[in-house]
Amino acid sequence: MSTVTIYTRAFCPYCSRAVALLEKKGVTFTQIDAGMDPDKKEEMVKRSNGGRTFPQIFIGDEHIGGCDEMMALERAGKLDAKIEAA
Repeated sequence: MSTVTIYTRAFCPYCSRAVALLEKKGVTFTQIDAGMDPDKKEEMVKRSNGGRTFPQIFIGDEHIGGCDEMMALERAGKLDAKIEAA
């Protein structure tokens, strides 16, 4: 199974939704609270090629986008395969 990393911030409903889906699927992930940490936010922006909204989600080294993109992968039945393949 791959390493999933999610950059979040407090009180973000999209972050909560994304984390809830990962937890429901039993995916082990690293959650980085970048909302109030300028260094972590800069790391997130660089790693995501300019993504400034929360959350920013990575499966392995691949940036998949935010909550909406992850939910779209789930609806298309592609999220599990992507997680397993990375």
